[in-house]
Amino acid sequence: MAVVSFFSEDISFELCDQNKSEDWIASTIASEGKSLGEINYVFCSDNYLHQINLEHLSHDTFTDIITFNYCLGDVISSDIFISIDRVRENAETYNVSFENELSRVMIHGVLHLLGYDDKTEVEKQTMRAKEDFYLNLQ
Repeated sequence: MAVVSFFSEDISFELCDQNKSEDWIASTIASEGKSLGEINYVFCSDNYLHQINLEHLSHDTFTDIITFNYCLGDVISSDIFISIDRVRENAETYNVSFENELSRVMIHGVLHLLGYDDKTEVEKQTMRAKEDFYLNLQ
């Protein structure tokens, strides 16, 4: 079943327009030649995501996103955890709106699932260009 779902874990948070976000994510995946399986976005606090980072990745750091890849072939599926605290802080740091930063983080997770990486400088540039491209289609 192709579906994008949104949940709030330990905080009270809800996307303004879930249907628009679902369509945007689905069209991004389709335009990259893949199929949507099931993607669950889980919005949470810094502390909640830090605990996931410790337990599942053994990283003792705060982060804005953790993407669990459940893709099979060309079918894109995942649980994507996003720290709303970290997104708010990053929006202030980069002097962008909260909505813009949240959208960037959301599409960043999807791009990882689509095979894009950001470990090298060239990969980071490609990732940023793809983020900007899909943000403009939102």
